[in-house]
Amino acid sequence: MSQQIYFLNGPNANLYGLDKNGTYGSESFVSIEARCQRRAASHGVILHFRQSNHEGVLVDWIQEARQNAVGLIINAAGLTYSSVPILDALLMFDGPIIETHMSNIWKREPFRHHSLVSKAATGVIAGLGAAGYELAIDAVVNLLGTHAA
Repeated sequence: MSQQIYFLNGPNANLYGLDKNGTYGSESFVSIEARCQRRAASHGVILHFRQSNHEGVLVDWIQEARQNAVGLIINAAGLTYSSVPILDALLMFDGPIIETHMSNIWKREPFRHHSLVSKAATGVIAGLGAAGYELAIDAVVNLLGTHAA
């Protein structure tokens, strides 16, 4: 059975491509998911790509990942800066965790400069748009040493 990676997205990520300011690029969430699924398949891993606007749902998925996944990628979006429950759940995950953001959070409003998620993350990728999402998959695979090629 192929190894599984969870890629969890927080509030409003489903609206990527619709932001009039272009903060998150012009590519739709559906298109980004398709890119990520192709990248995961190229590595021979199964990707569970999910999005929720609800903190508790994200916590439930992190707990589910503890049982099923070897790696986890998370863009907690606005919950990055405020969710102790997400941090606590991530701290219980044994595999590599990559925190990912479409935008460079350190070039944005000061409240975005401190991520609670980072305390649990193995690494952080920010500011590279959808390409960063694909790089996060590469990072988890490389950390696990599971690349099929």
